[in-house]
Amino acid sequence: MSDWDGIDEFIAVATTSSFTRAAKAIGMSPTHVSRSIIALEQRVQAQLFHRTTRTVRLTDTGQVFFERCERIAQERDEAIASVSEQGEPQGELRVTCSTAMGERFVAPIIRRLAMHHPKLNVTIDLSNRIVDLVGEGYDLAVRTGHVSDPRLIALQVASRTLYTCAAPSYLARAGRPSEVGDLQAHECIAGTSTDWHFSVGSSQILHQPKGRFRCNSGHAVIEACISGLGICQLPDFYILPHLKHGIVELILEEFQPDDEPIWAVYPRRRHLVPKIQNVVRSLEHELAEAMS
Repeated sequence: MSDWDGIDEFIAVATTSSFTRAAKAIGMSPTHVSRSIIALEQRVQAQLFHRTTRTVRLTDTGQVFFERCERIAQERDEAIASVSEQGEPQGELRVTCSTAMGERFVAPIIRRLAMHHPKLNVTIDLSNRIVDLVGEGYDLAVRTGHVSDPRLIALQVASRTLYTCAAPSYLARAGRPSEVGDLQAHECIAGTSTDWHFSVGSSQILHQPKGRFRCNSGHAVIEACISGLGICQLPDFYILPHLKHGIVELILEEFQPDDEPIWAVYPRRRHLVPKIQNVVRSLEHELAEAMS
């Protein structure tokens, strides 16, 4: 038996707070993970987890042990990657991104990367839910908004502008709002975001859109806006093609919010692995240009 036996399983359970999720993350069965943890606890002669039918959490001893094991595992993974891959991306790469941004921008960038690196096997999961990268075994996510998980590194790779607009037919019928508060009296077409963002002076304010039409597809939202159903707020790549031809008009331009950062997000233990470095570089070099 190696002194390392059970450490990967222990780190996975500590990170995901679940034997089932840990097993999925490392590609093992829950039974194997459970037995490995029991054997590890016997070997170190200490209880590492408090277990109930609903929760799994580290003991004080387990927390100290986890912090040390995580550092050692990171150094091990980086050492192996630097020797075995020699800078060449290879193996499995699992990426997640929101559906619209993924289809239009991220998937083509990663496809081109895969074409240049034949040893790389890529899985891209397009979903509007916030995926637990560590718990579900993903290598990287492309996200907007605030990233607060201490297990993750977030690097800004691009930004996007949010525009508020309406069709001329709607504005002719309902009038043009001149203040953010005027939106309360208007039909607002809601998408995936529950809040619309605006800047008033040095302050950022939120508006919760209310109306008769809501859809989690940006394409459906802009089509509803074009038809005259109401006002929408969407990222630039939905709005600009229609704005050029006068199909929609910008409103509340003086209250336009600051540009929203787009992040490449990945687990701390993966930041020196060549496949992660290459994806991040590709996103840095190509995503902003593709979205402009």
